[in-house]
Amino acid sequence: MSFTLDRVRAQFSALHQSHNGLPVTFFDGPGGSQVPESVLEAMISYLGHHNSNLGAPYITSQITSELVASAREACRAFLNALSADSIVFGANMTSLTFSLSRAISRQWQAGDEIVVTELDHYANVSSWRQAAEDKSVVVKTALVDESDCSLDIEHMLSLITPKTRLVAVTLASNVSGSIIDISSIVSAAKQVGAMVYVDAVHYAPHHLIDVQKLECDFLVCSAYKFFGPHIGVAYIAQPWLEELTPYKVEPAPANGPGRFETGTQSFEALAGLVACIDYLGQWGEAGLGLRQRLEQSYAFYNQHETQLSDYFLQQLAQRPHIKLWGRHSADSQQRTSTFALTFEQHASQEVAQALGQQNLCTSNGHFYALGLIRQLGLENCGGVVRIGLMHYSTVDEIDRLFEQLDALTQ
Repeated sequence: MSFTLDRVRAQFSALHQSHNGLPVTFFDGPGGSQVPESVLEAMISYLGHHNSNLGAPYITSQITSELVASAREACRAFLNALSADSIVFGANMTSLTFSLSRAISRQWQAGDEIVVTELDHYANVSSWRQAAEDKSVVVKTALVDESDCSLDIEHMLSLITPKTRLVAVTLASNVSGSIIDISSIVSAAKQVGAMVYVDAVHYAPHHLIDVQKLECDFLVCSAYKFFGPHIGVAYIAQPWLEELTPYKVEPAPANGPGRFETGTQSFEALAGLVACIDYLGQWGEAGLGLRQRLEQSYAFYNQHETQLSDYFLQQLAQRPHIKLWGRHSADSQQRTSTFALTFEQHASQEVAQALGQQNLCTSNGHFYALGLIRQLGLENCGGVVRIGLMHYSTVDEIDRLFEQLDALTQ
């Protein structure tokens, strides 16, 4: 089946609703994407027929065990991991990162150093700063390149020393949409024996992740950002899967990814996750493996989102009273279709509230990228209005957005 926007949108019931006589239009993808019917059906089917726990000698427990294995394999293909054993599940990226930070920091010594950034969502900052405080470890923070709201790579590289134990970095800003080439960062970290912990939450809906190409030690994302349910996914590279000692309730599994998973998992969410990844790969050629189908499907997403970004930026260029914080390029290799805006005569909160009254779903603030907003000097004026387009978004929706912005701001 070939990719068309109509075929995409037909799978999302949320995209066809109205409220108070107006269509509900979603520009809040970076905060959480909408979910296709196949994901909902998979979750309902699991809860309705197979709800169970692991380790029992009856059919629904066996089906649940098979589901967990299927979810690990689907995520292995999604991330291009070498082994499904490298896939760990948790409530969300933030919870996984706090948990993993405890295990990773066990061996830190006073005087060791870690590097975080001002660009990242603070789930990939606060977790490490608090772990460092517990161990009297020095925290260095890389600055934002304010010209395009990306990362100041040179500054970050200058912070990596032989004392560095971990570098935490994002693949894409959840506020400005700027995509970060982390290859030089990973190389520098490897030269001094430091771990690299990658936040791919905002990147995952827009680009297919390849942990082998990235050569990172850890990578985390959340399925509710890429058209799935609320569940977090972590990739843990060898040898850390066996060498780290996570905090666990006894008796913990002796080996494998279960060592890092606390409590009973949301098995219905895992069912939705499998369906979500299958949805993402549906535009690939039938008969190919899942990874290949995902690669072909994401090429369609990238093409469509580049067209959306180009159109959005053309419209924005006609409105000099609206400031874009981020790259002005529409190239999907340089940015995601996420845009951070401020307005000459109107506060960000005022604009977001006015749009919300017209069922244009967006919001304002710092979006937990507090370092970025502070460095840009926007913390005390309501932050930015964030417009997030997904591969189900349309040009007509962009037109409606700018019509309402014109009515408010001109």
